[in-house]
Amino acid sequence: MISIKSEREIELMKKAGLLVSKMHKFIKPYIKEGITTKELDRLCSEFITSNDAIPTCKGYEGFPCALCTSVNEQVVHGIPGNYKLKNGDIITIDVVIGYKGYQGDAAWTYAVGEIDENKKYLMEHTKKALDVGVSCVKPGNRIGDISAAIQKYAEEHNLGVVRELCGHGIGREMHEDPEVPNFGIPNTGPRLKPGMIICIEPMLTYGRRDVMLLEDDWTVVTADNSPAAHYEHTVLITEDGYEILTPRLD
Repeated sequence: MISIKSEREIELMKKAGLLVSKMHKFIKPYIKEGITTKELDRLCSEFITSNDAIPTCKGYEGFPCALCTSVNEQVVHGIPGNYKLKNGDIITIDVVIGYKGYQGDAAWTYAVGEIDENKKYLMEHTKKALDVGVSCVKPGNRIGDISAAIQKYAEEHNLGVVRELCGHGIGREMHEDPEVPNFGIPNTGPRLKPGMIICIEPMLTYGRRDVMLLEDDWTVVTADNSPAAHYEHTVLITEDGYEILTPRLD
């Protein structure tokens, strides 16, 4: 069931979303060659708890960390560990933060040092695919309008659209109805209504769109080992359009 948030719930989700934005701004300077993904997770965990909030991912269905740290060919759900970032890597930091019972969620892909032109292209156009999807949000439009716009933009730029993963509603729970795919048909799916809050999150690849699940049962990687990027915002449907609850602060 798709929930319509009350004014009180929207205010709490704005605070949760702003904490997500502040955490991304906080961690960005640390994303450098030589740091481990485990250290990034430790720093963010301390930031979250010091702001009287909860790292929602930690413990979710057994996930061990506060962050998902997905490097290069890892699409989503990379588990922080002893891997040291290298010059030329790209890394997606995906985090969900709970504040007084409500969630904020955003992912961003970051460059480590100097990256090659292919990764720059992938990051630029995955970010623009997110912008294109968000621009379709207004009352009366449908989820399929968002999905189709992302797919059209990605395929026009020769990027693979991962189909096994999608965006979602959000509120008290990290994942709520409706699902928000990154491919689809315009004018299909649930209608957008004021007070709905959704996460829009294109996950695109520089090569084929096929993915595989690693033996850790979490990390999803590209089947052809090509790099992947992932950008996500938590978005409120307003009376006349939308409001991004996880704005970039950097």
